[in-house]
Amino acid sequence: MAKLRFMTLERHIIEEERKHPEATGELSRLLSDLSIAAKVISLEVNKAGLVDILGFTGDHNVHGESVKKLDIYAHDMLFRAMDHGGHLCVMASEEEENIIHIPHHHRLGKYVLLFDPLDGSSNIDANVSIGTIFSIYKRITPDNTPGTLDDCLQAGMHQVAAGYIVYGSSTVLTYTAGSGAHCFTLEPSIGEFLLSHENIKIPSKGKIYSINEGNYKYWHPGLKKYIKYLQEEDAATNRPYSTRYIGSMVADIHRTLLYGGIFMYPADSRNPNGKLRLMYECNPVAMIIEAAGGKASDGKKRLLEIKPDELHQRVPIFAGSPEDVLMLEEFLRNEEE
Repeated sequence: MAKLRFMTLERHIIEEERKHPEATGELSRLLSDLSIAAKVISLEVNKAGLVDILGFTGDHNVHGESVKKLDIYAHDMLFRAMDHGGHLCVMASEEEENIIHIPHHHRLGKYVLLFDPLDGSSNIDANVSIGTIFSIYKRITPDNTPGTLDDCLQAGMHQVAAGYIVYGSSTVLTYTAGSGAHCFTLEPSIGEFLLSHENIKIPSKGKIYSINEGNYKYWHPGLKKYIKYLQEEDAATNRPYSTRYIGSMVADIHRTLLYGGIFMYPADSRNPNGKLRLMYECNPVAMIIEAAGGKASDGKKRLLEIKPDELHQRVPIFAGSPEDVLMLEEFLRNEEE
């Protein structure tokens, strides 16, 4: 691997903004605030087994799912880190049914933040990697007015930045502002995110597929045929593929980004619209995958072109190496004909 510069996240963001004369520096300050929240959440995740924070709160979120204590902590930390900076006009969280208004005594900004505070939280008690996912848009309503639902319900192609933080054996923040995808690893001794993978390029074709095969009986026939195709032995097409499924989207996507292959969370007969959320999970992941040269699809069309109808809309997602995603789309299409 090429030798990397000693580059902090904040310095990298500032240098990227310098390439755009029209940049005001506001986005860099917003991302810096997000990184501070990530550091605090990382500390709490790493000591979760030592304090009274694991387990359920007894409440359920808007999706009817039991809420873990650490989910609420991460949600509150992100809100507290982002509500007062003057960069945002509105926020939305996977844990809240409605949009989150900026308190009236804080200045309103031109950006919109959507986030999944703790993706994969069902794995917390098993010490499996979990993460935070975020998505940033520019507002479409008039400046200096409270943000609205319309500001949040924009197609993913209008994102100005997106990223995720994986809390695992190390804490890794991956982000894109439209020009490449970059990974930074937290160095806890100095409290800084340092550049570890610059301008990532996902392989055009991989050798790993990631999907919950326990749901096989409920899948679309074309998907079943695609999985069987990946499992067949054929040296000419570098098959069979290996299967890797962690069950924490950020961890599965991070591996796919670095090693190639395809991540799949399809619709099925029980969840005809899919299960993952377009605004909090799929759009930001799709932006990062595309920034690295990959492809993200709902099985028929580009994910980033979907115009959302509701805040917590669910969609299928197939993301990863472009050749693998195109092959998957072909299998689904052929079965429809």
